[in-house]
Amino acid sequence: MIITKRKSRTLSVAMLMVAQPLFTGMAAAEPVTVDRALLEKLQQVIEQQQQQLGRQSQQLKSQGELLDSLDKQVKSLSSATASAQTQAAEASSTAKQAVDRARKAETVAQAAPASKVAHSGQERVKLVVSGQVNRALTLADDGDKAKLYNVDNDNSNTRIRLVGTARATDDLTIGTRWEYAVTSNESGEVSQDNESAGDFTDLRWAEVSLDSRTWGKVSLGKGDTASNNSAEVDLSGTGVIQYASVADTMGGLKFRDSNDKLTSIRVKDAFKDLDGLSRKNRVRYDTPTYAGFILSTSAVADQRYDAALTWGGKGYGFKMGGAVAIADPNDDDSDNQYSGSFSLLHEDTGLNLTLSAGLLEMNDQGDQSNMYGKVGWTHRFFSVGPTAFGVDYTRSTNFPSGSHDGYSVGAAAVQQFDGYGTELYAQIRTYSLSNNGSPSAQTITGGTVGTRVKF
Repeated sequence: MIITKRKSRTLSVAMLMVAQPLFTGMAAAEPVTVDRALLEKLQQVIEQQQQQLGRQSQQLKSQGELLDSLDKQVKSLSSATASAQTQAAEASSTAKQAVDRARKAETVAQAAPASKVAHSGQERVKLVVSGQVNRALTLADDGDKAKLYNVDNDNSNTRIRLVGTARATDDLTIGTRWEYAVTSNESGEVSQDNESAGDFTDLRWAEVSLDSRTWGKVSLGKGDTASNNSAEVDLSGTGVIQYASVADTMGGLKFRDSNDKLTSIRVKDAFKDLDGLSRKNRVRYDTPTYAGFILSTSAVADQRYDAALTWGGKGYGFKMGGAVAIADPNDDDSDNQYSGSFSLLHEDTGLNLTLSAGLLEMNDQGDQSNMYGKVGWTHRFFSVGPTAFGVDYTRSTNFPSGSHDGYSVGAAAVQQFDGYGTELYAQIRTYSLSNNGSPSAQTITGGTVGTRVKF
């Protein structure tokens, strides 16, 4: 055991205190002389030792408190570590679940159709990609035989379209449009002796445009001439299978003569709605809209010109649209061509009326003309979309020659599917052709069912 100087002093004082009664007893037996100075010194030593013990006791207390604090911190850290481990485990589990969900989502995405996304090569140009597929089955009886044809419906053929727009200023928009028809077995080409007409492509649009709300629109390139669609304004909802151009559904079929022989006259030769100059390479100008009216004019390739006035509006529960046009086809056999149409829809009842007329002045025969009328009804029987019905009548004169007259009657129904870009349609139609100079052709009767899906 090691005894320090401080402990030695304390022991000495204690021995003196123990020995004091003995000295006292001995003093009773024998007189002793006590040094007072020594006693005072001893007293001072005792007081100093007591003060030192007090300080040590205070230090020990502080150290104990420190140890308690450290112990609490250790326990707190231990608890925090356990909590952190628990949170880490939970986070790991959550991350694993997220990875699993991501893998499942990736699998579903690979199996699902791609999302509708289009990107332009130019930062400020908005690009929209759209188009449609329109397929139909037609069962036609030409007076001798009935055949089934699998066709692309020329009423509104299969196509793809790219439209780019860029806002140059608050008033001016720069636009482009490129559109291509890509079809197989066109209904306008399939015939009794050519049931597989093959594939067909046609550049419908390739134009640039400048569109100003203040000054109007200028278009350059291939696209609608001003007079195109002037004979085809139609609010009936049956246009996908039934409109003024009644020949489109079975245009390639040939008439048979009274001896059951196929002639060279096709349905599309005998029925034309004379709808302007169609789509051509042109420069076109459209005025801004004034009270629903737009005036348009175009200069077309091969020195052809046209102009049109269109109008559309609503009022008194009706929706209305119309157009009139004049065109110079620059043809040696003809002069001017006139066309117009009007369509009226009563929005509450769905009842509608559509009228169309066209006239082409001919130089060496009677003028060619077409008259078309349709009554229709639109009603929502099903939640998926409205159902449209139409019954029409057409008379054409001097097609394909001055001795021919044609008649066509049709009935159609179209079911729309809102939000899916889909229409299901059906039609029954007859085509009759008379010839003043020779035996009349046999009537063609046909039924068509099909679908158009837009994207």
